[in-house]
Parts: sequence; structure tokens; C-alpha cells
Amino acid sequence: MVPAAFVTLDALPLTPNGKLDRAALPAPDFTPLTGTAPRSPREEILAGLFGDVLGLEPVGADDDFFTLGGHSLLAMRLVSRVRTVLGADLTVRTVFEASTPAQLAARLDDRAGGLPALVPADRPDELPLSYAQQRLWLLHRIEGPGPTYNIPAAWRLTGTLDRDALSAALDDLALRHESLRTVFPEQDSRPRQVVLDEASVPLHHSRVTESELPDRLAEAAARGFDIDRELPLRAHVFEVSEDEHVLLLVLHHIAGDQWSDGPLWRDLATAYEARREGQAPAWAPLPVQYADYALWHREALGDPDAPDSRQSRQLSYWQDTLAGLPDELALPTDRPRPLESSHRGGAVDLTLDAQRTRELRALARRHGVSMFMVTQAAVAALLHRLGAGDDIPLGAPISGRGDEHLEDLVGFFVNTLVLRTDLTGDPTFADLLARVRDTDLAAYEHQDLPFERLVEAINPARSLARHPLFQVMVVHLDDEGATPALPGLTARREEIGQQGAKFDLSFDFVERGEDGMRCWIEYSADLFGESTAELLAQRLELLLAAQIATDPDRRIGTLDILRDDERALVLTDWNDTARTVPDLTLPELFRAQVARTPDATAVVFEDAALTYAELDLRVERLARALAARGTQAEAVVAVALPRSLALVVSLLAVHRAGAAYLPLDTGYPAERLAYTLADARPICLITAEGVALPDTDVPTLTVDADGTPDHPAHAPLPNTHDPRHPAYVIYTSGSTGRPKGVTVPHQGITNRLSWMQDAYRLDADDRVLQKTPAGFDVSVWEFFWPLITGATLVVARPEGHQDPVYLAELIRRQHITAAHFVPSMLRAFLDEPGAARCTDLLHVMCSGEALPAPLAARFHQVLPGSRLHNLYGPTEASVDVTAHEVPADPATVPIGRPVWNTRTYVLDAGLRPVPPGGPANSIWRACSWRAATSADPP
Repeated sequence: MVPAAFVTLDALPLTPNGKLDRAALPAPDFTPLTGTAPRSPREEILAGLFGDVLGLEPVGADDDFFTLGGHSLLAMRLVSRVRTVLGADLTVRTVFEASTPAQLAARLDDRAGGLPALVPADRPDELPLSYAQQRLWLLHRIEGPGPTYNIPAAWRLTGTLDRDALSAALDDLALRHESLRTVFPEQDSRPRQVVLDEASVPLHHSRVTESELPDRLAEAAARGFDIDRELPLRAHVFEVSEDEHVLLLVLHHIAGDQWSDGPLWRDLATAYEARREGQAPAWAPLPVQYADYALWHREALGDPDAPDSRQSRQLSYWQDTLAGLPDELALPTDRPRPLESSHRGGAVDLTLDAQRTRELRALARRHGVSMFMVTQAAVAALLHRLGAGDDIPLGAPISGRGDEHLEDLVGFFVNTLVLRTDLTGDPTFADLLARVRDTDLAAYEHQDLPFERLVEAINPARSLARHPLFQVMVVHLDDEGATPALPGLTARREEIGQQGAKFDLSFDFVERGEDGMRCWIEYSADLFGESTAELLAQRLELLLAAQIATDPDRRIGTLDILRDDERALVLTDWNDTARTVPDLTLPELFRAQVARTPDATAVVFEDAALTYAELDLRVERLARALAARGTQAEAVVAVALPRSLALVVSLLAVHRAGAAYLPLDTGYPAERLAYTLADARPICLITAEGVALPDTDVPTLTVDADGTPDHPAHAPLPNTHDPRHPAYVIYTSGSTGRPKGVTVPHQGITNRLSWMQDAYRLDADDRVLQKTPAGFDVSVWEFFWPLITGATLVVARPEGHQDPVYLAELIRRQHITAAHFVPSMLRAFLDEPGAARCTDLLHVMCSGEALPAPLAARFHQVLPGSRLHNLYGPTEASVDVTAHEVPADPATVPIGRPVWNTRTYVLDAGLRPVPPGGPANSIWRACSWRAATSADPP
């Protein structure tokens, strides 16, 4: 309620008892709120129309429509009244831009509005459906009767219910509103409206207990309509006791909409009162019926092929406005979208208290927007912060009752607008409101084009799994709707459990006067769980209640949608990975294993095998030769060898000499190899006869097939190694295309291998396949993990990593228990019939590419006894930072949780933490091992 007048007093008059003395209160002065009388007949008429629409009297020439409580729906009603009374062309945008009677009078165009008069029409033999009805009819033909487009409303009635009077009143209601006695049969492959002369609305009665009531209500509300032959309205009375009943009306959307709620219940109450008294209702006849509207609307839109018709002009606007619209919003769903929507759903709600709601209303007034615009901007901001992007199309219902003759009619007039919400450039919320205002006002000017016609013309990528053009709806209503005023009965709303969903998400806001505002979020059960929907509601409340209203100049990117417990979860709890790792290096770990199992087989290559002791002798010999050439701690030694025993010996020898190895893939172009050598400046280059290399001034050390140097030497080797020193240098492609060297210290890779051993547990019976080229970081754990745990390293022949037939045979013959595949090679391997015989495989690791869920499922079908692990990480973070064991039938394959002493954060484009379950535009990671440098996210 908005006060009609304000009176300022120095003090309230009180009685001797200290109570308010109402009789002593001065009479209010009902002069115009601004004190400005209308200056012209037109201003006077407009002021009267303002007061009529707003329920205020009087209104001054300079009183602002929105300050007095106006909103978008009332603005549309004002437009209708002005068109009717003054015959002037007017749009909702004009009301927003000229919101006082004086301003509006100056802006009005004396020309007629260009729309034909809405009057009862001659009915053709074949009465067409309205544009809105056509789409629902088509969906009905595709999906059959279902609850998706049911509109149920239930009221608990306390008192004596006259069921006979109610039944008669329902029939009166259908007689008054043709839409309630219309069926939609098909004739010659075309649907048509058939208005029945007489119809009896079904009224079902049953006795129930309180415990039975919720299920019975839900069951009745969910039963579909066969709109070809059934009336689109039915009623149920559930008798709980003699003076306690629940009345459920179920209306099919093809015959009504949200704005039909008022006339439906008002007319039902009028008819019920009359029938209780044994009379027919004496109401004034309706000026038009829904069929008249359907014919008038087609005439008003004009010929779609005529370029100057209303339909063509509006279609041109929408085609320009929606060009390049995203097909689908990236929402924080729990499950992947199915091939076809089930339309199953649920709802969660939240309530903003009166104070918060008043703050939002004040915000709307300050910025010259409606409350709908505030809620639209808030929803767009929320979705943006959850990773939906900068271009967010939202659906919004518009009443479609642009002519005042339609205000008291039950029917499907509502149209749907696509409001494209622009969040580029990280605007403030105030800036976003201005953008939303411009977008919405332009949309209101072009609201007549049926949504169905728009979809047909734009022709987006069609899918049975999602709504076209938008997937999220925003609804704002200025009250909770009409309450049935049935004589002898008190009525209160009875909740019906939400079971259906038309969209991925629908945010519905309902004003409740001094009780604040209620919001509920309807969600698709195909995509979201109830807990996720509840989180959305909580995040929306964080924005609406604590940030938007109080600080509209805050940038959208800084709006906080994380609860305190979630912040602790994503920043601390999920990153509680601290583990103690010994200060040891790879050469120390390898020598310790040699001491433990000197006679065990360490490495196998084709027909050759070396024990740990034999391998250690070769490593020692080559390491001394390297030391003699100046190799020492923190130096870099390049290694250009094909996959062989010599390669394994060389990598270990570089470590024994205290240096870091730099693997060179001799299959790379000479220019890249030359760049790498020049950039890394290695102290020495280990190679073999026949290996092609670019000209270089780096000293070369040639080795034979078992790693023996061509010029042995016996220089001393270091007795200790520093875990902070580099272990290897690997060149990646780099983000610019130029190779980029990454240096990894021993402490990083030993942490990684210690985690791996704890997670997967190699022992002397295990055999690990080494097939990744040494220039890729996956090769590091393939080489060293088995050699520091007592397992056997099996080295594939050169180029063998590309041959699935060879790999399957090698894995089977050598009894390989652990191997790595990039997903594309895993697919080729599984296509090889011999893969199914690799039954010794216990662990298969995947990384390097995204692992598709269907491929993971196929892996488990081919190798049911094996475990599949998805690993992810950049070279800079010592190979991998996260890991996940993939189950047999995964819906998706996540990258997993962080490994030891590593923290991972999922951030949005502004480098802010994304809430659990939300999509992200980037992944920020910090590898913190002991004293290694790490960082917290901003």
C-alpha cells in the first residue's frame, strides 16, 4: 500500500493514558503530491489515468509514476488506458522516459495508435489458434498429455462448502469465458479452436487425511489434458473434514496464463455466491472473447510478407537484436544435458524481508527502473559470476494484454521476450541496470511478435533437450495473486510440490507488500539436484540482501557469491594436501633401491635386460665421464638418443653427476633443436652414432648401445645432492609458439613420485612400460618411478609408441602392470583386438588430452580388471597436479583432486574463486613443496 498523503507533525497527540489520540490527528490535505495542478486538459486526463492505474487520488502533474509505486505491468496498463482514452500512440518506453503526466503530455503523439479496434469478430468456419496456442498444441502432439503446461492452484477452504453451488459456479465460469470450453482437434492436418456451446467442468470429490493430501494433490495436479477433446479446466475437492476442504483447480496453459488468475477467481467467487442463493450470476457481459483476440491479433500483426507490416518491422528488430545469440548458457549443472528433456523438476524458495525489499525498491526508483529490471540484472549477475559468460539471454513473460478489453478475460495472452543481458567490460551493477533498462524498453516496444514466430524465423539449433533462444526465465509479479472470496469460507493457499520444469532454471519473484518479497527457483531435475538449486537460492540472497542494494557502484566481477564455509572449503579444506617428503633426490633414491635389490631386474629393452647392480655400474661409468667434462650441480646436459638402454643409463648418469638433463627429440626440425641448444646452453651433449643433429658448438659425448662412453674417464662424483637443484629441463611449445624451457627441481619430481607410489603402490612384481618420448614430461615418471621402487622398467622400441599392435603384444608378453596413454592413443589401443588380452595391466594412466567419458567406459569394457586414472597438470608443476580414478560407467571425467603438497584453485576470468560446482574460464594452480614458492589466489 502507498500512502495517499503525508502529514508532518512535531509530535503525535496522546491521550492521558499515553495512547495515540486518533481524534486529535489533523485531517490530511489531499492536494496533489507535488502541489502542481495539471496545466492542460491533456495533463488533467493523464493525471486521472495515473491515479486510476495506481489506485491513488489525486495525482499531480509532476508526480512520478514509478515513485508512486508503478512498475512494468502497471506501465503497460497505463499505455492501454491512454490508447483507449486519448487514441494516442504510446509505448512502455515512453512511460519510462516521461514518467509524469506533464512530461508524458508533451511526448504524446496525437495520431492513432495504428492498431485495429478489438471488437467481437465474425467467426470463420475454421477458427485458427492464436500464435501462442499453436506452439503448445505442437508440443502436445509431440509429447502427448503431460503436466509440463498445467497451471495448478490449490486453496484450503475453512467453513461450510456447498459443492453443488461450486459445481454450478464452475460451469458458469466456463460459460462466461469461452477459452475454458474450447477444445483443439486437428482437421486436414491443421489444428483449430472449437468453442463448445455447453460444457460441464469436471469436479472430482474425494475424502482424504492430512497425511494423504500432499500426494493426492500432486497426483491430481500432474495429470495431463487431452486438449483435442478434454476441457482445459478441471477441479478437485479434497475433503479433509466436514468444514475443511482443499480446492484444486488445474488449468492447461493453452487456455490461461498467470494474469488469468485474477479474473478466474473473481468470477468463480461471484458465481458461487449467486448459486448459493439459487440464482445465476448477474455479471456484466465481457466485451470480447479469446477467439476475438486470436483473430484480432493476427490482423494487428499484419501480413508477414509485407515489409511495412507490424509483424515484419518487429521481426526485423528481433533478428538484429538476437544475432549471434549463444545456443546454450554454460550453467553450473550437476549432470550433463540428456538427449531429450524429461521436463521433471523441483523448486526451492527464499524470502527477502521487508527491509531488504524496501532497499531494492529504493534502488529501482533511484535508477529509474522497475523491480523486474532489478531482479533481471541480479539473476544475470549471478549467472555471470557462476561462469555463464558475458552474453546472457533471459526469457521474460509479458502479459500480452495491451488492450484494456483483455484485462478481465481468462486466456493465453502471455508472450515471451528474449532479453539479452550484456555484462561485457565488468560493469558496475548501476551500469548493468542502465543496460537492462535500455534493452527491456526496446523489447517492450516490440513485444507483439509471438515468440513462436520469432523461433521459426531465427531458426536456432534445435534440440529436444533445451528451450530455444534461452534456457533461463525470470518472472516478477507485483502480488501473490487473487485470493478466492468465497462467501462463508476463509481461504489460504495450499502448497503443491513442484514436479515439472519448462526451462533449465526459472527465477520467480513475487512482491508481498509489507512482508517483503518471495522468490522461488524452479529447476530441471535433468540437470540439477535440489542441493544445487538451494545453493543458487543462497547465492542469489547474498547478492540481493547484502550487496546490490547497498552498493550498486560495485563492479559485477567483485560481487561475492561464496559463503564463508565454501570459501574455507575451496581455499583450505580441499587443498589440505601437506605431506612430509624426505629431502632426497632422484640419484639418491635410485642408489638406495640398488642397495636394497641389486640382483632384481631393473630394465628390459627388447632382448636385453639389466639388474639394478648392472645398471648402476653403467650409470657410474658414464657419470664419471660426464664429470670429467665439467658436469656438476645446476649444470644442464643435453641428451639426444633414441629410446634404448643407453637413454636410461644417460638420464641416470646426468643425475649422478649432479646435473639436470635436457631431452632432445631428434624427430623435431633442426631449427627447433638448434634454438633449444642455444637457449638452454648445456655443458655437454650425449648422443650416439647415426643420430642427426644440427651444427652446434656444444661438446659432444658419444655412447654405445648400453650407455658406455666412447672416451671413459674417472673424475670424482658428488657425495651429496641438493633437492633444490634442477632435475631436468623440458621444452614445451609455449603459448606464443616459441619453445619455452621449464626447469623442474628434484624436490618437485620426488614429491610427485612419492605421491604416486603412495597412491598406486609398485613393488618388485610390477613392470612399468616406458613409451612416451623423453621430451614429454610423462616420460619422467615412466623412467624413474619403477627404478626407485624396485619394479622393472620395460622400454618400448623407438617409434613403438605409435603402433597399437606392437604395444598390445609387448604389454602382454612382458606382463606390463602399469602404462600411460594419451586418450587418442588409448582409443587406438582399445580398437586393437589384442588389447583385451593384456590382462596383467593393473593401472592405466591418462593425461595430455581430455578423457571422454564414453572412451573411459569402453576401457572398462575391454579391460574390466584394470583401473583407469585421469591425471592433469602442467610441466611447470612437476608433471601432474590432480588425479582421479575413473569408475566403470562415468557420466563425466573430472580432473580430480590435488596431489601431495599441491594446491589447486578454480577461478573465473577475473581470477576469483569459483563456487563448488561452478564452471570456470581458467585454472590457476600453485605447486607448493616445502620451501618452494607458492601463492594464494587474489
